[in-house]
Amino acid sequence: MNKLFLVLLIAIMYSCKKDDSPKANNLNQNWAFKNVKDTIWHAAEVPGEVHSDLFRNGTIEDPFVANNELDLQWISSEDWEYKTNFKVDEETLLKKHLELDFKGLDTYATVYLNGKEILKTNNAFREFLVDVKSIIKAENELHIVFESTTKAEKIEKEKLPYELPAGDRIFTRKPQFHYGWDWGPVLTSSGVSRPIILKSWNDFKIEDVYFNQKTLNDTLAEIEAQFEVKTLFKDPITVEIYVNNILNTKTELEETSKTFSIPIQIKNPKKWWPHNIGEPYLYNIKTVVKQGRRTLDSYTLKKGLRTIELVTEKDSIGESFYFKVNDIPVYAKGANYIPQHSFQNQVKIEDYKRILGDAVDANMNMLRVWGGGIYEDDIFYELCDEKGIMVWQDFMFACAMYPGDDNYLENVKQEAIDNVKRLRNHSSIALWCGNNENNEAWHRWGWQTGRSEDEKNEIWGNYLKLFDTLLPQVVNDYHNEIDYWESSPRYGRGNPLYKTEGDAHDWWIWHDEYPFEHLQDAVPRFMSEFGFQAFPSYEAIKYINGNESTSVSSKAFDTHQKHPRGYSIIKNYMERDYPVPDNDEDYVYMSQLMQANGMVMGFEAQRRAKPYNMGTLYWQLNDCWPVISWSSIDFLGNWKAMHYKTKKAFEDVLISSRVVNDTLNVYLINDDLESYKGDLKLKIIDFNGNLLHEVSKPIDVEADSSEIKYKLDITRFNKDEVVVISTFKDEISLFYLGKYKALKLQKGDIKQTVTKTDDGFSIELSSKILQKDVFLISEAKGHFSDNFFDILPNETKVIEFKSKANEIKDFRIKTFNNLVR
Repeated sequence: MNKLFLVLLIAIMYSCKKDDSPKANNLNQNWAFKNVKDTIWHAAEVPGEVHSDLFRNGTIEDPFVANNELDLQWISSEDWEYKTNFKVDEETLLKKHLELDFKGLDTYATVYLNGKEILKTNNAFREFLVDVKSIIKAENELHIVFESTTKAEKIEKEKLPYELPAGDRIFTRKPQFHYGWDWGPVLTSSGVSRPIILKSWNDFKIEDVYFNQKTLNDTLAEIEAQFEVKTLFKDPITVEIYVNNILNTKTELEETSKTFSIPIQIKNPKKWWPHNIGEPYLYNIKTVVKQGRRTLDSYTLKKGLRTIELVTEKDSIGESFYFKVNDIPVYAKGANYIPQHSFQNQVKIEDYKRILGDAVDANMNMLRVWGGGIYEDDIFYELCDEKGIMVWQDFMFACAMYPGDDNYLENVKQEAIDNVKRLRNHSSIALWCGNNENNEAWHRWGWQTGRSEDEKNEIWGNYLKLFDTLLPQVVNDYHNEIDYWESSPRYGRGNPLYKTEGDAHDWWIWHDEYPFEHLQDAVPRFMSEFGFQAFPSYEAIKYINGNESTSVSSKAFDTHQKHPRGYSIIKNYMERDYPVPDNDEDYVYMSQLMQANGMVMGFEAQRRAKPYNMGTLYWQLNDCWPVISWSSIDFLGNWKAMHYKTKKAFEDVLISSRVVNDTLNVYLINDDLESYKGDLKLKIIDFNGNLLHEVSKPIDVEADSSEIKYKLDITRFNKDEVVVISTFKDEISLFYLGKYKALKLQKGDIKQTVTKTDDGFSIELSSKILQKDVFLISEAKGHFSDNFFDILPNETKVIEFKSKANEIKDFRIKTFNNLVR
């Protein structure tokens, strides 16, 4: 009788409640970890992983300093366990449904709740939801055992009668870069990379809402809100959908089902655009599901309305590759993005804001999330939506051939479904791509050598199962607004079609040591990868060395050059095109300058070729640890010379010059959607400021165009002693007719005045002679508004240094002038 009374009382209580929405509790407290062989538990952080926890407890040295990485390889061979104790209040316990939501269990995990096994996992990219209503109590112990990846990999490897390329990492669905790359350490960690959530609910719970945009034009947007819910009843419900806090539609459903759709219309919609050509407008959409006065659940998001299409059409040259946004062709400018840290739990919201802000500051409108890393956290895509950055999203496969057995494919299918559904409401998603370089590797990297026809057919057949059937089908089923691309690049650089069809990775630069001038004419339809290494900042070098030394010649420092020929390639290019400094600090400076100038040569050539070429994404934006790499921003967030010069090279309106057969060709490139009229002014001066030539010409610059606007015979000029200064409206371009190594620059002083400002310092610089590639350095933490810039003779340059410091500690200046011999 008492039990029946209690049940009735609870039923009455919930029927009277106005809000019966599901609740979510983050189980991020009281965690401990240990090696399964040990008996003593140590404090841990969740989200987190074992390397970070070992370092935090003083068991290991910083993995990123010196060659400590080499001494930590034992960690991945061990099994580790994590546990926590948590309490559940009475109100939560009385809920009809209690579920544990696991995201980011990396990777082979067995999960126990109160001593009972509830889950086994084998994929760090998947979400696992477990019903724990019958097990959970007021006081609980959650225990997770992570098995070494090598054990499972060995078992899977022994099932195959042949060896697949790229090592044992292919058998484990975890971030592939953990196993090492030519820019990353071997730190194959394990742990809980994303929060564990206890979810509680009664009669109704929204699992997912996909706002599937059906039509979009200037007068109307039609959207279908597709619901997936969990429900215990079939009673009538009311669904209210608010757009920008105004009720848009209210729908009465006579019978509740597990899936249903509700149409939404938005009149005269504001469209979402990449930030450089329009406003990335986001609507605030809120869905509320009610039964009578009782709120059952709600769902909110910010949604941009746009169409994005990858256009691949046959033409007289080959086949196009470009993106149309809202039916407008958009030139893509950006970079390849890798995880910001080897240990994902170390990446904070501020880090995402900083790096995506840096991308926008450098005039980028697209980032490619590379396939050897991770499907990024939600905040990454939210910020891309907000900032107007298009996202080329790889599935997490890179530089390998993968298994094709049924269990593996089913595991990957669920991984793909989880992540496509999680990301499909984001307006920034522009493309789903199957993998990075797998197709090229199979056909060009010698992976077929020595294999039988049956073996080759099976391996390639498995490739097609995964990348030509399974993944495109998932995209079609769950996110058919967006196109799928099988592999990047379409063709390897050994195939002449790489320049005329699809996207291209041009590694003739760097790997094959072609001169940078190769980029002037070897222009593909869309450059999705090319790059060159440079040393990181002095700050990062000191971090690597574990002291105040900026030496780059120690054995410990060598651990942070992961390319086997990295040092020699940098040196070979430098000897060919630049003076080779004889001290480490100047060598670091020269490497950054060389990287920046070489890459800008490529950027400008590709942009000049518009509309033949419609995109350039360089390798790579960022680092996951302090390292010599292709990045434009180092691990500590410092801009290399390349990022400063990329900012200029990616401006929407750009003056770009090239000399062909002693003729200077001056291009005006315009990515804007509006035309411009004005005077193109050009003058040539020597390095002392003497005027040698001057001209002004009225020009029209069409919207979305690239065209030569002026030509000049330059045979009468001493190429190594002059600079061409071109201006159009607010744009200015400095172009040198001679090669860097041959420039006859003079040595001279730079006058400097430093003034304190509210958010840092203002630095005023001037010189009587031309000062080339002026590099400002300070031990104070901060950011220079410009760097690696030129100062024209008798002109003043003002730079802002944003910093919280009270003084610009150890402020110094380097210039290219002082390194010319």
